[in-house]
Amino acid sequence: MPRTLNALRQQLVECLLRATSGDGLHVTKVPKLKLVRVSGPTALGQVLYQPGLCLLAQGSKQLLVGDTRIVHDSARHMVFAHDVRVSGQVAQASPEKPYLCVWLDIDPTVIASLLLEDAQQAAPLPVGVDATFGIHTASTDDDLLDAVLRLCRLLETPRHIRQLAPLVYREIMYRLLIGEGGWQLAHFMTPGTQPHRIRLAAQQITLRYREPLRMEEIAQAANMSQSSLHHHFKLATRMTPLQYQKQLRLQEARRLLVFEAATVASAAHRVGYESASQFSREYTRAFGISPSQDVRELRSFLLQPASGAPDG
Repeated sequence: MPRTLNALRQQLVECLLRATSGDGLHVTKVPKLKLVRVSGPTALGQVLYQPGLCLLAQGSKQLLVGDTRIVHDSARHMVFAHDVRVSGQVAQASPEKPYLCVWLDIDPTVIASLLLEDAQQAAPLPVGVDATFGIHTASTDDDLLDAVLRLCRLLETPRHIRQLAPLVYREIMYRLLIGEGGWQLAHFMTPGTQPHRIRLAAQQITLRYREPLRMEEIAQAANMSQSSLHHHFKLATRMTPLQYQKQLRLQEARRLLVFEAATVASAAHRVGYESASQFSREYTRAFGISPSQDVRELRSFLLQPASGAPDG
């Protein structure tokens, strides 16, 4: 590995350690930028990722998308081109070397603007690559890492954020477009393409997950036939639209149970279930534990002393 890349990564580690006072998700003053710090391996949990760049400075994690397993470490970054629900866990982390993650939301309008300026700048679709899958991993080069480091360093000079953050952010989006995963971003962010239609469908389901799933309306919003939507949605997310909706409901119900002290019946009703018993069965199947037991264990975990309090 080039010495420049090693040096940049170490500088990013030091910057993130200064910016995060303890474990957790840190929402920063730089628009679209979030930082994550974890001091030990975690259990497998479900996460909804929206379009974004995920770059690790230190540590590793594993993701499970349907039957596809992805191992992510600091040598590669991940690009999520649309909303996708995954199972994931931090695999490598310790108090001495915590898992450090940079998350940057992808703004479709910035991608569209870059493509309008030069439609040929996106990297071409590699031969043999599944163009429908909404997650892509690529090697992190020194140009991208340097730009991400400069964006994070703006946290140390807040007076420059307003003027410089948009410029550095645009550079990062540009480097994603011309890099290994550029074809994916261009594909999913360009109106009229099949992946873009799937992204619209995923957004519709996310916005209306409490309602009964009406495939004809989702298909109409995506300008696709129902059979085509079902087929291509599963290729992109590794789950059917109904499975995707179910995951959204269960994850929100879990949040209501743990953080709002909702009853099982109330949580089930609020996320769209008519039957509390059906909700409990599907919850147990998804998380491997009953709702009441899961709540007890999660609250016990959350009440454990942390190494520091998140600052954002």
